[in-house]
Amino acid sequence: MSEFVVDVINTMADRDAMNSCGCPLFTIRLLICACTMAPISAVADSKVATSYNSYGYPGLIDMPVATSRPDGELALTTSSFAGQTRNTLTFQITPRLSGSFRYSILEKDVLTGGVPATNYDRSFSLHYRFMDENPNSLRPTVAIGLNDFLGTGIYSSEYIVATKTIVPRLRFSAGLGWGRLGTSGGFKNPLSVINDRFEIRPARNTGLGGKVESGQFFRGDAALFGGIEWQATERLKFTLEYSSDAYPRESRFAVDRESQLNLGASYKIRPNVDLSLRYMYGSEFGVQLTAALNPKSPPNAGGREPAPPPVLPATSAAAATWAEALASRDSPQNRVSDALAGQGIRLHGFTRQDTTVRAEIENETYLHEAQAIGRSARVLSRLMPADIETFDIVLVTSGMPVSKIRIRRQDMEQLEHEFDGSWKSFARAQIATSVGGTTPIPGRYPRFDWSLKPYLSPSLFDPDDPIRADFGAELAARFEPTTGLVFSGGLRQKILGNLDESTRKSDSVLPHVRSDFNLYDKEDGPTITHLTAAYYFKPGRDVYGRVTTGYLERMYGGLSTELLWKPNDSPFAVGVEANYAKQRDFNQLFGFRDYDVFTGHVSGYWDMGNGFHTQLDVGRYLAGDWGATVSVDREFKNGWRIGAFATLTDVPFSEFGEGSFDKGIRLTIPISWLTGEPNKTGYSTTIRPLSRDGGARLNVGGRLYDRVRPLQKKSLQEGWGKFWR
Repeated sequence: MSEFVVDVINTMADRDAMNSCGCPLFTIRLLICACTMAPISAVADSKVATSYNSYGYPGLIDMPVATSRPDGELALTTSSFAGQTRNTLTFQITPRLSGSFRYSILEKDVLTGGVPATNYDRSFSLHYRFMDENPNSLRPTVAIGLNDFLGTGIYSSEYIVATKTIVPRLRFSAGLGWGRLGTSGGFKNPLSVINDRFEIRPARNTGLGGKVESGQFFRGDAALFGGIEWQATERLKFTLEYSSDAYPRESRFAVDRESQLNLGASYKIRPNVDLSLRYMYGSEFGVQLTAALNPKSPPNAGGREPAPPPVLPATSAAAATWAEALASRDSPQNRVSDALAGQGIRLHGFTRQDTTVRAEIENETYLHEAQAIGRSARVLSRLMPADIETFDIVLVTSGMPVSKIRIRRQDMEQLEHEFDGSWKSFARAQIATSVGGTTPIPGRYPRFDWSLKPYLSPSLFDPDDPIRADFGAELAARFEPTTGLVFSGGLRQKILGNLDESTRKSDSVLPHVRSDFNLYDKEDGPTITHLTAAYYFKPGRDVYGRVTTGYLERMYGGLSTELLWKPNDSPFAVGVEANYAKQRDFNQLFGFRDYDVFTGHVSGYWDMGNGFHTQLDVGRYLAGDWGATVSVDREFKNGWRIGAFATLTDVPFSEFGEGSFDKGIRLTIPISWLTGEPNKTGYSTTIRPLSRDGGARLNVGGRLYDRVRPLQKKSLQEGWGKFWR
């Protein structure tokens, strides 16, 4: 791709010599060669830290740079100047691609009754680095970007930018911008020499927002921008930039622009926390705070769990342990159950056949199932008689056996202390789908668990008050009378908060399946979050099933059924879900409203590798609309999960309302990442720019794919480094 782009740029520049396009011959060549002003033959690795600009993506002050932040980094930036505040969440999706979601507050940006009023704007950006700098030549780093390509278009712009290191602590960037980045010092679009359609930038429909206006990309006048970054010390950096943004919209009320030069200084308060001060456009002072974290770098080192028991060779000591168990009142399976419970693992079933024992386990503690498998095999090596040669460890979830891992006792003894024992043990283990049912041990059922914990329920992006939240206590209970049957419920009591202060009424022309969400926050009394009975079963070798009925979520009750086909060694899966849903009363107790609907989806799942997962759901949504949802998530080995989704249905954008279609970002943070201690739970949230009625889906707990996939071969392999931990 990079060679193609370079060829296109060179071709365009050559055409400048033959065509008059309103800009100098070197306009495009400057993007690739501007950094050649100094005679550099070989430059050491850059020591200039890549910062986030005021829009929250890699940049100078207002302008972009071509470099990227570390892979996987998640950053929150807040910048403010001249009555504008931009809050941006940016994720380095891959080493080359970053994506940003921005929530901006623009004071005096719109007119209401002839009086300037505040405008709240949501926008998305993408930044892609397609060429890397060569320190032994003049070749710079080059990137391309889209800003506000999926919003109202207030910040709509595109750019191509090159960055080159002059000396290790000095870096220069130059670029060409379109849209807003082409409003100061603009000239005829050099791309118009390829096709006349690039000369005019079509007007954008800013009424609803949310649409991808691809017809605007790289159209209209273009302008040059650039800047220099000097890393004075490890913590202090100075930046000087020339901006190509004339701020045409904001100049009406807020920005008094006297110059296109911006000067800034940023100071690293602590690792991943930067404070920046700027003097902008010859008249305004600005400030920015950036806080970043990387899921790959936990705040607490892992491995804080108790050490696992050592492997005990199959000698007379093991035989004596077995004989002791037989002579005691406790059965051998009780000994195994107690030993596994000490490791945070629940024994579901236990049988012996000839020289093999089969232990069905439920991992309640460890993020990686491989760690539970390794500890279970250690326990079995200590408690089984010497004639047992093979351990069959079966992973069970909600009473369904998923995978059987066959481990030879001899391998456990040989590989425990080898340097590469983890991967050798994986190569020797046999992993396959578990066939047949389970054989629960006596006393396994019935089982009852409960918890009482605090909860925090936030609400974002309400123009009247962009941040609201409720805080309270939640009582949860779970009862399993037999294999696969689960009764569960949750009861919340608000203690304090302001979610009930929202007075915005839905203007949706669709059935109000989600847009009346704030009416569910009006009640101060206890509310039932869910109260369900669920049955999990396995009708075939690679087929899993679920039936759930009751109060399924805070807004709907009804019946939900699901089947999932997921082969153990396949990256693909297919699921079918069918639901009958009835809307609950606003007080979230036992009553219902008069709206009901049949909804369901056919879902396709693809594990793309390298932690990326794609899902496609096609079917009928809560408002009766038909369409599809595409989602892409990146999952880190430590349990972090960051993704985005978008839904398009047969509801026209005009009927959907503001935002045009449903979309959002979802995030899961594992508790173990924060504490360093083993824990399977995590905090999950979904960030939606708007909550509308089109493309709304039922929220049902216990969906099968996320229960089954972590217990299968590929996921086990990814976490097998924890086998001996």
